[in-house]
Amino acid sequence: MILKEVDHPQTAAEFLDVARELYRNDKFWVCPLDKDIKAVFDPKLNNFHSHGSCTRWVLKSDDGKLIGRIAAFINEKKAYQPQQATGGIGFFECIDNTEAATLLFDTAQQWLSARGMKAMDGPINFGENDSFWGLLIEGFTTPSYGMNYHHSYYKKLFEDYGFTVLYEQITNHLEAKKPFPERFTKIAQWVANKPGYSFKHLEVGKLEQFAKDFAEIYNDAWQDFENFVPLETQGILESFNKMKTVMDEKLIWFAYINEEPASVIVIIPDANQMIKSFNGKLGLIEKLKFLYYRWKGVSRMRAVVMGTKKQFQKLGLESALFIKLKEYVIPLNQYEELELSWVGDFNDKMLSIHEATGATLGKKHVTLRKIF
Repeated sequence: MILKEVDHPQTAAEFLDVARELYRNDKFWVCPLDKDIKAVFDPKLNNFHSHGSCTRWVLKSDDGKLIGRIAAFINEKKAYQPQQATGGIGFFECIDNTEAATLLFDTAQQWLSARGMKAMDGPINFGENDSFWGLLIEGFTTPSYGMNYHHSYYKKLFEDYGFTVLYEQITNHLEAKKPFPERFTKIAQWVANKPGYSFKHLEVGKLEQFAKDFAEIYNDAWQDFENFVPLETQGILESFNKMKTVMDEKLIWFAYINEEPASVIVIIPDANQMIKSFNGKLGLIEKLKFLYYRWKGVSRMRAVVMGTKKQFQKLGLESALFIKLKEYVIPLNQYEELELSWVGDFNDKMLSIHEATGATLGKKHVTLRKIF
């Protein structure tokens, strides 16, 4: 086997092509856009490079066939945990061969170890955890935009190398046209009509204000979770701007109590239904197709994030947000499914909300750790 570090346009292109080669005959796989993966490794497009480092490798067979890839990275803001210094690996793809997988894992481990790391988590992203995060172990159906899809044998490759599950990532599905359970609906309508409670959907013309509101809610809601790092308004604004191409502003809702930002749900149309035929490319023809598909509409939505400030939890705000969403979605007669992705198995409150809506299990990913 021949292992090469990505240090040239040719090896960078091969890094992208590995996945196309390995999933060539998989009817469910949707090739991520090349530009999205390139952006992860571009310091100009990914601000994680300002507080971290990364590299990647491509693996070929002796006859030059692409058979694997892996990336390794260190996020300085999260690496130095109480247990041990921990780096990350991601974008792992490999043929069903233990020797090939071991070579890739060993290479990443050696790179991380040389930089002081004592463990590695994977497969994760060198960026926020709303995309390219986790190993798919259940629900091998068409993924939504940004969600990892893997061959079923990957689980064994990780386990054989000594990775163990750190936490499970649960993705639940809701039928958009199916009524919510009666109890859920009653609570939601009661909350929605309470004095001092107001609900607004995002407005593209006021992105900066909504980005500030999102940061305020998110940083309060997630502050007690392990290894929490606050989000900055500028980073959120960048994310909102990136979502503009697929965003439906009436799928992103905020709840306010006496004008104070209290709760939020961010939902986007599933772009994977638009890009499935693109094979990762986004040239002129693909852009024209994308505009057509966007005009035509897609049938699936993906909930990217949902959260409520600590002081306003258990007030039923999330249920009211779902009702507001449904009031917009049902008359459109367009969306059939809402994917609630993903919630960690440690987040009991959010999983309870999913259960209350009548959602059912769609997919399960896991984040794993290998201690050196």
